[in-house]
Amino acid sequence: MTRPALVGDIGGTNARFALVTPGDFDLHDIQTLACADYANLDEAVDAYLAGINSERPNEACLAFACPVHDDEIKMTNNPWRFSKSDMKQRLKLDNFKVINDFTAMALGLPHIPDEDLVNLGDGHSEPGRARLVIGPGTGLGLAGLAPSQRFWIPLSAEGGHASFAPVDDFEIRLLQWFRGRYGRVSIERVLCGQGLLDIYTAMCEFEGHECTLSTPACVSEAARGEEDAVARQAVLRFCKILGDATGDAALTLGARGGVYLCGGILPRILDTLRISDFRKAFADKGRMSPYNADIATWVVTAKWTGLLGAAEALHNEEVT
Repeated sequence: MTRPALVGDIGGTNARFALVTPGDFDLHDIQTLACADYANLDEAVDAYLAGINSERPNEACLAFACPVHDDEIKMTNNPWRFSKSDMKQRLKLDNFKVINDFTAMALGLPHIPDEDLVNLGDGHSEPGRARLVIGPGTGLGLAGLAPSQRFWIPLSAEGGHASFAPVDDFEIRLLQWFRGRYGRVSIERVLCGQGLLDIYTAMCEFEGHECTLSTPACVSEAARGEEDAVARQAVLRFCKILGDATGDAALTLGARGGVYLCGGILPRILDTLRISDFRKAFADKGRMSPYNADIATWVVTAKWTGLLGAAEALHNEEVT
């Protein structure tokens, strides 16, 4: 009997784990653990395996929300750090793959059913062309996916750390506000959960309103109604800036295979995203506007895309 493999999707806040039969994509024993409850990765893995009463796997693929090209892994938005070679020994693994979380998101796309994709606007996806995956959460993830004759090839990137580029007078003012608080302003600084809260806070200061909301979730919830106009404008601006940044990334990659928006924030603001200027900003690229207007954009609502991508990466020869 084949021993199941461990797959994981570890972000700044949560660590999601599952078991899967190698070569299959039927996830089971899915659990989400709070990263703050564990000092490091091995403690979280041990707690997960003990909780499901499973024998130890001999292979694993884990995705992390940070750069993974070196042996030393340092999480961007939580204090976990470890050596890949040392962790392989500590977890008693014969095969241990470590990939970026949005590489996993990209690799999971071919395994997502159509009912878990919500179309935004016009455009179409060309078969056999590169795809872009992007999404705000604790940070801003970005990756590409290119087809080959045998396997999907993930294109890992850290595009969320590119500079925020304002495109109108309000965004120039917003950039100055962010710069005063943080110094250098990456696009991730604006397009993440904290960034949404910061946009709201900045708008309150600009308009002389009291800031009554203290979390990103409160801002997105308030934006659904008509009572808090500042919260609604903050979410609409967030969506518009996301459209600008996503359109730039689609141009850079040549993402004629479509753009897929992931992450925990967007499903919660989907109704606002649909009526926002996201799609207008995505296509508004001067002489290249027709190029971007022809690219389909989708919101991925599937919960376990990263885990499916880790399962794909496990025996994908293009993922080392």
